[in-house]
Amino acid sequence: MSRPWSPAVPRRTFALLAAAGLVLGTTACGGGGDPGSSAGGKVTITVTGQPPTSQPFERGVFDADVKEFEAAHPNIKIEPHEGFMDPKTFGAKLAGGQLEDVYYVYFTDPAQIIARHQAADITEAARKVPHVNDLKPELLDNFRGPDGKLYGLPTMNYTMGLLYSRPLFRKAGLDPDKPPRTWDEVRAAAKKISALGNGIVGYADYSKNNQGGWHLTGWLASMGGSVARKDGGKWVADFDNEKGRAALNLLHDLRWTDDSMGSKQLLEAQDVQRMMGAGQLGMYMAAPDNVPVLVKQFNGKYEDYGIAGMPDGKGTLLGGEGYMINPKASPEKIKAGLEWIQWKYLNPDRFEKHIKQYVDGKQPVGLPAEPTPDVWQGAVRDQQLALKAKYANVPAQNYQSYVDSTSRIKGSVEPPNAQQVYAILDSVMQAVLTDRNANIDQQLSTASAKVTSVLAQVK
Repeated sequence: MSRPWSPAVPRRTFALLAAAGLVLGTTACGGGGDPGSSAGGKVTITVTGQPPTSQPFERGVFDADVKEFEAAHPNIKIEPHEGFMDPKTFGAKLAGGQLEDVYYVYFTDPAQIIARHQAADITEAARKVPHVNDLKPELLDNFRGPDGKLYGLPTMNYTMGLLYSRPLFRKAGLDPDKPPRTWDEVRAAAKKISALGNGIVGYADYSKNNQGGWHLTGWLASMGGSVARKDGGKWVADFDNEKGRAALNLLHDLRWTDDSMGSKQLLEAQDVQRMMGAGQLGMYMAAPDNVPVLVKQFNGKYEDYGIAGMPDGKGTLLGGEGYMINPKASPEKIKAGLEWIQWKYLNPDRFEKHIKQYVDGKQPVGLPAEPTPDVWQGAVRDQQLALKAKYANVPAQNYQSYVDSTSRIKGSVEPPNAQQVYAILDSVMQAVLTDRNANIDQQLSTASAKVTSVLAQVK
């Protein structure tokens, strides 16, 4: 499915994603279909995920990792390809023998890929991969098929939270070290922040380009609900209910009763980020990757932002990315591909070195999801958090509420055919945020029928 702006992949900038889709669609590879080994006994594998030259730090780290990996694994040669995943070209590349041996996926894609037999079964091979059992089980489950077999590995994870302006909290008489824990507290804080005047908005939300539907899914998750559920083996819509009404009624009250969301609506990510970067916004729903975007693209300061767990704490929307392996790959290529994925992305032995790369490159260390991924549990997660605290160069304490919440709030993955679902739900968000008298029951009923129809296409 197409992600022109890709909410599901938080650590990629929108520009990068657009470029990635173009690069991935035109890359010539020759990998995947051949059986595999080059002269001298080396196994050559093609891999996606190389950042573009427009991101020199990230590109430099990736290329250096390739050289280091090849030096440590003289029997494996890595042939990196720029870009990530363009769902529009994926099937054609696979059929034409041009899909890379190791390819990147969003969390919304594995179920469909597995159903279409477009990924290799790595169940047995993965048993020998170090630290697989230290990964969060719910993330691994996203790469399991109905047969219980494993078809990929997660390499990055995010959950939604509440991003807020610490300076505006202080100006409004709120404690920035005690962010809202419920939606009622968000509403109360938004009223106080909006009361500061001068065009300041207490709370903002997205409502177009599929982003409104994505955020409405986050609202439902926080209240213990969901957009979709399985009923007798089939997916159906699951929001035309009390939880759906509660979410939309609260949005309505924030917008119309309290006037805490401002008059300008039909916003998307860049609009809201621009408001926050300019010091004109108190809060919005976001993943931690938004913080460096605010700093690097919208003139913000790391010390000005905090992140809390999702209000109400009954759930949160979970997203991320991972890697799968071409179903045509030979056993040798599967083994080599798993060695690359583990060494590059899932390697606690390289935590400290990777963090130091960020420190030396004057990149932020101490944010919840960077520079090492939040995919771990138990002792490995403790090791990771200790190292990030040791080398932190941003105020990590500002994000502690979010970090604490991720260990206790259950995350739910995005629905199948997510972008089509989000497009339908955009209209619901737009109606509530632009029409004081919008019929919420009618909006939910109409959208539910459309979403169920879209979900019926899921195999």
